[in-house]
Amino acid sequence: MTDVSQPEWMKGFVPAPAPPGGRWQKGQSGNPAGRPKGSLSKRDKIAQTLNDDGPEVARVIVDAALAGDIQAAGLVLSRVLPPMRAQAERVQFDLSPEAPLSDQAQEILQAVSEGKLDADTARILIGCIQSVAGIRAVEELEQRIITLEAKQI
Repeated sequence: MTDVSQPEWMKGFVPAPAPPGGRWQKGQSGNPAGRPKGSLSKRDKIAQTLNDDGPEVARVIVDAALAGDIQAAGLVLSRVLPPMRAQAERVQFDLSPEAPLSDQAQEILQAVSEGKLDADTARILIGCIQSVAGIRAVEELEQRIITLEAKQI
């Protein structure tokens, strides 16, 4: 086996012997010297640089946007204004609240087919009906359990 020379930055490095069984004992460090006190991680260095130079960078981008740079303007606006969300229009159609939930879902689908309701709103309403159905199922199950427990006593 050929002896591979160490790179320059590793010259003089001697690895610590592995502990018995390959595990460090509790409270024992594999690097007793550790990171020097006051040293900064890469993340801390970047955060410090942004903290120091951030206002100047922001000023340059705002100035570029004011000068007509569309990309800079887009960057500034994306940080200042929240993204616009689609909003559904208010709609009116007949829905029978006393009807079974499956009939209500059918009425919603009928309203979509007649153009009274858009598909996204219909999906939301049918999702609401599903939620109500789940709540009713839990309530009915709870009532059945109460009834059964009362019969056992």
